[in-house]
Amino acid sequence: MKKPLIQALIIVSSFLLLWFLLNQISWVDLFEVKKNGTRTEEKLGELCWKSIKSAEIEVSNKFILNSVDSIIEKICLANDIDVDKIKVHVLQNSEVNAFALPGGHMIIYTGLIAQNANQDAVTGVICHELAHLELNHVMKKLVKEVGLSVLLSSTAGGGGEVIKETGKLLSSLAFDRSLEKEADLKAIEYLENAKIDPEPLANFLYLLADEEAALMEQLAWISTHPVSKERAEYIIAEIKSKGEYTSAISNSTWQALKTEIQDLD
Repeated sequence: MKKPLIQALIIVSSFLLLWFLLNQISWVDLFEVKKNGTRTEEKLGELCWKSIKSAEIEVSNKFILNSVDSIIEKICLANDIDVDKIKVHVLQNSEVNAFALPGGHMIIYTGLIAQNANQDAVTGVICHELAHLELNHVMKKLVKEVGLSVLLSSTAGGGGEVIKETGKLLSSLAFDRSLEKEADLKAIEYLENAKIDPEPLANFLYLLADEEAALMEQLAWISTHPVSKERAEYIIAEIKSKGEYTSAISNSTWQALKTEIQDLD
């Protein structure tokens, strides 16, 4: 009889201890910390975007913007992502690049579209950047690279130069291998949920891996997202669906989009 009694006392004591510890937590304070953190991220994103915008040419062509928005909307709707929180900016830049900023901002260079023959590969890159946003990789990396106190100070108006440098850092930010793989795998999930073939994304990585040495300067996405055949291979290995695929936009829209971008020059 003693053993069951001791076990019962241990269970009751553990419950009371847990109840006591939970009551020591200020849930209101924790909510405020989270809310303030969200506001800080949004403010940082706006400041970084403003800094980048001042040094780049933002595309205002409605057809280009609507076409890119259609890709984003298809992916978001298929994956229960709030499309309104994703702020897409298309910049007239020949580099093959796309990157994410805090607060839901995504930057897409026209070079990514103009120099890519496959629209599903471009959609895959967009999914990869969307994954970085959804998985909070951008803020994790910034806190590690810049420091939380510096970021907080800059959003409070204490560092215009810091914001400028942070904007530059984000456009050339190389993520850790583990974060890259996590974003790759999430991108595959996004694509498959939207019934879009993930294989062109793998082919895009194969191509960049083959041309890495010769095109490092032109293909900025190589330096910010280190590519290898290994990445392409695990993407191929992770593809689950082999059914009928569609594309985010029609072939005619894709070709018209490339033409409109070429006409910007």
